[in-house]
Amino acid sequence: MADIETRLTVHVQPNAGRNMLVDLKEGVLRMKINASPVEGKANRELVGFLSDILEIRKSNIKINRGLTGRKKVITINGIEHGQLMKMLGDLLTHKT
Repeated sequence: MADIETRLTVHVQPNAGRNMLVDLKEGVLRMKINASPVEGKANRELVGFLSDILEIRKSNIKINRGLTGRKKVITINGIEHGQLMKMLGDLLTHKT
């Protein structure tokens, strides 16, 4: 199961009041992150927040592109694409 990789495009708004999922449209997950984009703080917070809400290890989440920008492409190991979309949809319904 660990061989499964899912890629996801994420648009991050740093310096938000709290971490939250905003929406998922056309395959792009929009999120707010409560950290500044200085010295990788927002990236670390993004990985930590996704790890918490998806209940997976931080080491299973990797930012492939966009380390210094708001638009990022991440890889999540151990979750199939359809399963990830369902999990995110359920979380957005409950507004985590």
